[in-house]
Amino acid sequence: MIKNKGAFFKGAAIGACFFGLLFLIFSPVFGNGMNGLEYADEMFNKLAKGSSHFIPGLLEGNKKNEDKSISVTFSMDKAEEAELAGKLFTTAGAKVNVVKGEINVEGSLGKVIASVLDDAEVMFQNDGDKIKAKYGQSGKVVLKTWWGALSKMVKKLEKDGKISEAKALNTVVKKAVEPAYNFYGVQSQKVADKILLMIALLVFYVFYTIMWGYAIFFMFEGLGLSMKKGKHGH
Repeated sequence: MIKNKGAFFKGAAIGACFFGLLFLIFSPVFGNGMNGLEYADEMFNKLAKGSSHFIPGLLEGNKKNEDKSISVTFSMDKAEEAELAGKLFTTAGAKVNVVKGEINVEGSLGKVIASVLDDAEVMFQNDGDKIKAKYGQSGKVVLKTWWGALSKMVKKLEKDGKISEAKALNTVVKKAVEPAYNFYGVQSQKVADKILLMIALLVFYVFYTIMWGYAIFFMFEGLGLSMKKGKHGH
C-alpha cells in the first residue's frame, strides 16, 4: 500500500534511471562493439601496461652484472622445453649442455639477463613476429620458456647459496618477462593521458551507487517504511 505517492514515484523514477543506465552500460555502443565494462577493462589494461614498463631501468641496472659469471644445472619439466631453453641460453652467449631435460648453463649473468630483457622488450612492443624469426617459435612460447627456465634457475641458485644472482634473475622474471607476456597485444597508455577519463569514471561510479540507494530510500518511504532510532529503557 503506497502511503506517500510523491516519495514512491520519485524513488521509482530514480530506479528507472538506474536501470536505464545499466542497460546503456551493457550495450555495445562504446566503440568497436564494446559495452561499457569491456571498454573500461580495456582502458585499465592499457594503463596498467603503461605503468609496468620497467625494462629500461632493468637494462641500466644490469651493467653491474657484466662481470658476473654463473654455472648452474637444473631440470625442466618437459624435454622439448629444455631443448628450446637451451637454444635461448645459447643465443644469449652461454655455454649450454642439455641432456634429457637437464640443462647446464655456464656464462655471463649480464649477457643472459640482457638477452632476456631484449626479448621481453620486443614482446612488450607487441612485435611477436620478430621473436618468431629469431627462434622459430611464437613470442609467447619463448617468453613462457624463459619464465620456466629462469624460475628453475633461481631456485637452484638459491639452493647453491648464490643469492645475489638469484635475486637479479628473479627481478627480471617479475618485472620484465611476466608483464611482457601478460600484456602482449595490449597497447600501452600513460595514466597522465587518461587522467580526466579516470576521474570521470570514479565520479560516475560513486554517483551511480548513491543513485540506487536513493531509489530504495524514497520507495520505502513511499510505502511507509522508514528507519527510526530505537527507544532505550532506563
